[in-house]
Parts: sequence; C-alpha cells; structure tokens
Amino acid sequence: MIEYLVLIGAAGFAAGFAIAYWAKGKLSDQKAKAAEYQAAQIIRDAEHRADTLMKGAELEAKDMLFKMKSDFDSETKETRNELKNREIRLMQKEEHIDRKIDQCERREKDVSGREQRLIEREEKAEANEAEYHSLIREQKMQLERISGLTAEQAKELLLRAMENEARYEGAKLIKRIENEAKEEADKKAKKIMATAIQRYAGEYVAERTVSVVPLPNDEMKGRIIGREGRNIRALEAATGIDLIIDDTPEAVILSGFNPVRREVARISLMRLIADGRIHPARIEDVVKKATQEVDQTIKEAGEQAAFELGVHNLHNDLIKYLGRLKFRTSYAQNVLQHSIEVGFLCGIMAAELGLNQKLARRMGLLHDIGKAIDHEVEGPHAVIGSKLAKKYGEAPKVVHAIAAHHEDMPPNTVYAFLVQAADSLSGARPGARKELLENYIKRLEDLENIANSFTGVANTYAIQAGRELRVIVESDRVTDEDSVLLSRDIARKIEETLTFPGQIKVMVIRETRAVEFANK
Repeated sequence: MIEYLVLIGAAGFAAGFAIAYWAKGKLSDQKAKAAEYQAAQIIRDAEHRADTLMKGAELEAKDMLFKMKSDFDSETKETRNELKNREIRLMQKEEHIDRKIDQCERREKDVSGREQRLIEREEKAEANEAEYHSLIREQKMQLERISGLTAEQAKELLLRAMENEARYEGAKLIKRIENEAKEEADKKAKKIMATAIQRYAGEYVAERTVSVVPLPNDEMKGRIIGREGRNIRALEAATGIDLIIDDTPEAVILSGFNPVRREVARISLMRLIADGRIHPARIEDVVKKATQEVDQTIKEAGEQAAFELGVHNLHNDLIKYLGRLKFRTSYAQNVLQHSIEVGFLCGIMAAELGLNQKLARRMGLLHDIGKAIDHEVEGPHAVIGSKLAKKYGEAPKVVHAIAAHHEDMPPNTVYAFLVQAADSLSGARPGARKELLENYIKRLEDLENIANSFTGVANTYAIQAGRELRVIVESDRVTDEDSVLLSRDIARKIEETLTFPGQIKVMVIRETRAVEFANK
C-alpha cells in the first residue's frame, strides 16, 4: 500500500513537474512576445521622436541660414555703401590735389618771375652802390683838398669836440646835482636832528661826583685818623682812596681816580661816622659791605638803563660796565645818563630814516662803555669800548659804531654817523655840560696857536669840540714825508703844553688843487 502510495506520489510529482515545465514555457513565450512588442513600440517611438527632431533641426537650420543670409546681405550693403563713400571722398581729394598742383605751378611761375626781377634789382642796386661809393670818394677827396685835413683827422677832430662838449655838460649837470643833493641832505639832516631833540626831553646837569664827606664836628677827624693814624691807613688800604683831612671845617676830602672806589670810600666813611665805632676791623667789615652794595647798585643801574632803552640780551659784564658809568662824569655830565640820552636820540633819528631803531639804541647806549675802564687800560675810550663790545659778542656794526664815534676809525655805516651826531647833540645842548665858555674857547685857541707856530702851516681848525685838530699845509713848502713828521711834532707839543681829557686827533692835510673858470 505504501508502495502504491509512493508510486502515486511519484506519478503526481512527475505530472506536476511536466505541467510546471509546460507552464513555464508558455509564460516564457508570452514574455518574449510582450518584450518584442514593447521593443517594437520603443523603436516606433524613437523613430517618431527622431523624425520630429530632424524636422525641428531642419527648421532651425533654415532659420539660422536665413538669418545669416540676412546679416550677410546687410553687412555687404553697408560695406558697399562705405566703399562708395570712400570712393567719392577719394575723388574729391584727387580733385583738390589737382587744384593745389595747379596753384603751386602758378605760384612757382610767379616766384620765378619775382626772383628774376629781384636779381635785376640787385644788379641795379650794386651798380648804384658802386656809383655812390665813387661819388663819396670824389667828395672826400674834394673835402680833403679844401680843408687840408684827411678823413681820419677830421673824424678825430669832430669826436674830440663832441667829447669836450659832453664832458662840459656832464660836469655842469653833476655839479648841479651835487649842490641840490647837499642842500637837500643838509635840510633833511637838520630836520631829523631837530625832531630828535624835540621828541627827547633830556634832563639838565643834576649830578656830580661827590668827593667831600661832611662831618658832624671836627672832633670826628681825630677818630677817623685813629691812634698813630691806624684808622686812616686801614681805610685807605681797604678802599684804595686817599683821605685828605686838612683845615676844611667839618669835612673830609676823598681823592682817587677810580670813581667806583671813591663811591665805596664815601659810603663806608659815612656809615662809620654814623655808627661811631671806627677801628681797623670794623673798617674792613664796613668797606666789604659797601663794596657789595655798590656792586649791586652798579648792576641795577646797568639793568635799568638797558630796560629804559629796550636793549636786550646784553652780556652780564657789559651791564656791569654800564652801571659803572653812573659814577663817571664828563664835564659834570653823568656818563650813564649821557649814554641813555644818546641811545634815545639814535633811536629817534633811525626811525626818521627808516632804519633799525633797536640796533641804533644799542649802539648809542654802548658808545661810551670804554669810559668804565679807560683809567685802567691805555688808549682812547672809543677803541677800548669797541674791544669790550667785541669781546662780549656784540655785532660787528655795533663794534664799528663804538670805535668810530670819535673818528678813531673811519665811519662806514649810517649808524656810525648817527652815533656821532647823537653824541654831539647830547653833549652840546644847553645845560648838558658845565664848562666856562672862556675856558673852552681858550683851549681851542691854544690848539690852533700851537699848530700855527710850525713852518708851512696855512690854516688850522679845531673841530669836534677840541677832540680833532685839522692842519692844512702849503703843498709847495711841505712834502708828504714832512706831513707825517709835522703831525707827530704837533701832537707832542700839545701833550707837553696843554692839559686835556681823552685824546686829540691831529690831521695834517696836504693837497694840490687845479682851478679853472669858464666865462661866457
């Protein structure tokens, strides 16, 4: 039974396998047909799309071809039009060139004709020139025969006459201009100096160096002298000043060339008298304090003078030297006040002339700085002052103005002349200096008489308030070498005969003059 069932199972399995195989084959055929149909459909779609694309491409190609043809036709038309325009322009230029060529040919013919006429004229001018030179030669020969002079001689004679006439006219013109300039300059100088004096209100003489110390009584003289004269010796040794105690009632005279030391001695003595304690130790202490006080006074006086004139950047030593001028006088005129006055006058005159006022004031203030040490250093105070200014860094113009204000050096700037003028104005105005007129005139007369006593002297003039003596000699009696010796001899005789402050410049002048008068 089991076998039967196995057989039935095997038969069923075989039948099933056969049916499955047949079904599989059938299904494969159907799939193959379906795939063929689908492939055929795809091919047909592809061919249809291909036809559509081909037609679109053909249409697009036709459109592009039409557009390119249209563009080409348009460009071709423009190119043809441009070429046609160029051709027209070329034809116009050619016609213009033809006309130019015709004009050039006509001008060339005209120029050739003119050139020919110019050549003919030139030939004619050369012929005329030759004839002209021939006529001139004939006329020159006739003139030389008539005048008896050659052409060169006549030309030289004519030029000489013209030159003499021009010189004469030039000399007259120069003389007239010089006279006018001198008159105008003299008027302007007087006006400037008058304006300067009017604008500056200077003080009259109010200060003099005090050399007499008053005493409360005559008994004080014995105390000043001290036992065996020790007090007076100590005071003289400490101050360098001589004390003269004589019969003058209630007064002691101080004698010394240095004005600063004399002031120290005066202050010291007055303090000792007021204190009453007079002995050598006390004297030294008082003199030391008085010296410091005077030094401070000197510095303050110099600073005040510079401040009044607006002069800045002065060296400290120059300020001290300025302050020392407070104790120096010249004919009773205080030298510091004189320097301030000269500075103001220089500044005013410089302003009138349009010059540097500050520089002019600086020169005026420092012009007598040499008087602060002229008793210590030999030489004219102007030269000493210029060396001081140069030593302490003053400008060359300032140094020169100081040295030239008494003509120890020839002035070569306007400022130097301004300082000279201001110095003369300050010293010469009424009340500036105390000196008897008779003494002043007598000294000038003595100077002139000394010079006139020498052989060969024609005229003598004392100028610059007696600071300069100009001697004019006869040129036929005194030679140049004799002039040098004469100036030296006159200077020596003045030194031996007269007493005078500072220095006197002796100038001997020898000259030969040729004078001629033109009369009409």
